Amino acid sequence: QVQLVESGGGLVQAGGSLRLACAASGRTVGTAAMGWFRQAPAKEREFVAFISWSAGTTYYADSVKGRFTISNDHGKNTVYLQMNSLKPEDTAVYYCASTRANKNWGVVSGYNYWGQGTQVTVSS
Repeated sequence: QVQLVESGGGLVQAGGSLRLACAASGRTVGTAAMGWFRQAPAKEREFVAFISWSAGTTYYADSVKGRFTISNDHGKNTVYLQMNSLKPEDTAVYYCASTRANKNWGVVSGYNYWGQGTQVTVSS
């Protein structure tokens, strides 16, 4: 089992920045990728970004490209999401996820383990 704990959410004005962190513990050996997803009220959970754990390859949803940056720290088993130029439409609960599979990193079903989520609210 892998445990994921997110932190760093909060309330910020439009145009501001937040940095989310997700610490992994437990059976983390063999992790292939970690991702960030978000879910707004009455909407389905959607992909935000992923990073391949070893190579550091990244990929972003079009809606956040150029504003968000995903990174990882192997020594701390932690993945980060730096969010800049935030917009009210970025308001959602943000979840991190991890997987040992080598495919489907851009969809919810591609991940085995999930954190509990952290709320991000962007005011206009």
